[in-house]
Amino acid sequence: MPFRTGPRNLITDVAGLSVGNAADASLKSGVTVLICDEPAVAGVQVLGGAPGTRETDLLEPHNSVQAIDALVLAGGSAFGLDAASGVQAALREKGAGFEVRGVHIPLVPAAILFDLVNGGNKDWGRYPPYRELGYEAAQAASRDFDIGTVGAGTGALSAGLKGGLGSASTKLDSGITVGALVAANPTGTVTIGSTRHFWAAPFEIGDEFGGLGLPSPLPADAQDLSIKYRDLMRAGANTTIAIVATDAVLTKADAKRLAMAAHDGFARAIWPAHTPVDGDLVFGVATGASGITPSPDTTVDLYAAAGATVARAIARAIFAATPAEGDLLPVWSSRKGGRARS
Repeated sequence: MPFRTGPRNLITDVAGLSVGNAADASLKSGVTVLICDEPAVAGVQVLGGAPGTRETDLLEPHNSVQAIDALVLAGGSAFGLDAASGVQAALREKGAGFEVRGVHIPLVPAAILFDLVNGGNKDWGRYPPYRELGYEAAQAASRDFDIGTVGAGTGALSAGLKGGLGSASTKLDSGITVGALVAANPTGTVTIGSTRHFWAAPFEIGDEFGGLGLPSPLPADAQDLSIKYRDLMRAGANTTIAIVATDAVLTKADAKRLAMAAHDGFARAIWPAHTPVDGDLVFGVATGASGITPSPDTTVDLYAAAGATVARAIARAIFAATPAEGDLLPVWSSRKGGRARS
């Protein structure tokens, strides 16, 4: 049976998760936080050559901490790592976190993308605003949230088009749900050549990102390497960061494998992906809320859905982007051509 979406087509279709966004329009940057109702098993896989992270070592299967309280995706390059401190503060006020002799320590791994050269005002003074944006995003966390030019996707750019924040979900016949949350800011392109058609088209469910399908025949420029910021190729001025989540019961090693499989979605949706100047990263999260431990054959379905769901979320991020004052690049909806499949 073909994959189908959850009721929201958002990562929050995975039970036990909420998402909050916060942004500064003049800054053209922001923060997105995923909060777990209960501590959740998590892993991480980095395949890009220029990552920026916080607290990712604890996610390795051989390390002792078994669960995390939240995950942060933020703009601001290395400055954006401050957002995790704001999320920690919000969670600590609620008594959440790893307890040691009465002291609560919220565990909040984070990843960032580079959006410092996007037309926004980065003259923030002594301290960057990301800690407060992280706190605000945590306070705004909900099952329902917006995608596009919001949160960590506020200032994101791809090759030739604005990037954004995307999300999608997949319901499997086994009863397991998979969800993805992506801040898409790649050096590569998400559309095929100069067309409106998305590389992720084979995985689209309904018309969630335009329903255009693949172009036929493929355009002559389909393999052209359209690269963002060739003059900044040494600065790591890119990155797509993502979270893939499931309500299945997984170990930390399984969660890492989930993150690894989800990277296939990058390769399906972005050309090129995983370059030396991208910090491409995926967090894998398992809430266990379904109570289902995947069988070997169900595991294959789970990992396949992880890649497909991430690919869809990337396309949805660019599809949902909206224009704003001072933009350096146009939004997808302004690109001409293409016709929805019948």
